[in-house]
Amino acid sequence: MDFFINLDEGVQFAIQIVVVLVCLFYGARKGGVALGMLGGIGILMLVFLFHVKPGKPAIDVMLTILAVVVASATLQASGGLDVMLQIAERILRRNPKFLTILAPFVTCFLTILCGTGHVVYTIMPIIYDIAIKNNIRPERPMAAASVSSQMGIIASPVSVAVVSLTALLLAADHKLAGFDGYVNLLQITIPSTLFGVLCIGIFSWFRGKDLDKDEQFQEHLKDPEFKKYVYGETKTLLNIKLPTKDWVAMWIFLAAIAIVAILGIFEELRPNWGQIMKNGQPQFDALGNPKMDSLSMVAVIQMFMLLAGSAILIFTQTDAKKIAQNEIFRSGMIALVAVFGISWMADTMFAVHTPMMKEALGGIVKEHPWTYAVMLLLISKFVNSQAAAIAAFVPLALNIGVEPGIIVAFAAACYGYYILPTYPSDLATIQFDRSGTTRIGKFVINHSFILPGLIGVFTSCCAGYVLAIIAGYL
Repeated sequence: MDFFINLDEGVQFAIQIVVVLVCLFYGARKGGVALGMLGGIGILMLVFLFHVKPGKPAIDVMLTILAVVVASATLQASGGLDVMLQIAERILRRNPKFLTILAPFVTCFLTILCGTGHVVYTIMPIIYDIAIKNNIRPERPMAAASVSSQMGIIASPVSVAVVSLTALLLAADHKLAGFDGYVNLLQITIPSTLFGVLCIGIFSWFRGKDLDKDEQFQEHLKDPEFKKYVYGETKTLLNIKLPTKDWVAMWIFLAAIAIVAILGIFEELRPNWGQIMKNGQPQFDALGNPKMDSLSMVAVIQMFMLLAGSAILIFTQTDAKKIAQNEIFRSGMIALVAVFGISWMADTMFAVHTPMMKEALGGIVKEHPWTYAVMLLLISKFVNSQAAAIAAFVPLALNIGVEPGIIVAFAAACYGYYILPTYPSDLATIQFDRSGTTRIGKFVINHSFILPGLIGVFTSCCAGYVLAIIAGYL
């Protein structure tokens, strides 16, 4: 044991980095909750081999994730999500010529409203059906829609990633002037994300050959079985009359989100317990206004998400047993375990080496802010989760001197798992495209999602940077 303790700090750090990376890589490879559980092995080795004092898991973040996931899963179990999907389909079928532009926006907005990109599974067969019936190359809207559904996570008021980033920025020692967290973050991420989605749609409009000019596709069509398989039966939700309770569930959920947003904008509506005092002295903000001990937005989100779930259960008579069985709940719990293990491991390791890393990397990041975005992008790919990437890297970035304004500006860089086509939504999209135009290339890296992903994230980061300057964060 003493052998590791007596090593030079740089050598200790190198070994610990290897331990952390092995845990991340192996956990990501195994999938599911393995990512979070492998973090436990990393913590154990750091504490017992290197005598590093254990850090603290992001409890506030985890509790908020739990509340949001429960509310969203209740929405799905109640049928409220079906209403959203039906409305989305109606929009798409009314404007089939503009499918390539509209589809990414539809999936992005569904994610913004629900807090998870997994809602894309239900709408993707509909997008394919509209595309193939209107002689639109399915790859164009489908790849764009899959990427955009994941981009919407950082713009969602009820997503794990937004909640995590908000909590970390508010808890930072060096707080961003004029930044109250929740709403201020969304003021940057929503317009920048939508700009990125627009750029994806414009690019996708021109990508690949039209179906009638695609020699390979036309050759395959000569097979009657293939033609029948490609054009198949029409997938639709329009001819289904959804019960009133489904609409009630949707409106309850949207009302809760609206109330949270209003409370975020107008701090005076939140309960407060007087002016904040420090060492017997009243505290003031940069503008000279008294700092009030108001109810935090983290607590507000937790309360109203639990309220939304409870109200949906009460007013729609939803079977509570169904909540834990749906896709949103399962994916949310996986994210919760991942954030638990990764944030605890990262905090444990980086806390002890922060001074060394600040000296070594602080100047580089300050001089070249884009390096932060690149690192966050790569970590996101390693862990296959935006929330987990934020939980692992943002605390370190803040500690080594990265400006909070940079973190806000480049928030979109937390989505990097499009680099390799391993994410469930991308794999599902490939399966839903029966024409075969959405595919993984011979060299794996040349797949249908990489260019829309690169374009979307790059343009979103550029827009976020400009908006952060306008907002006075940079």
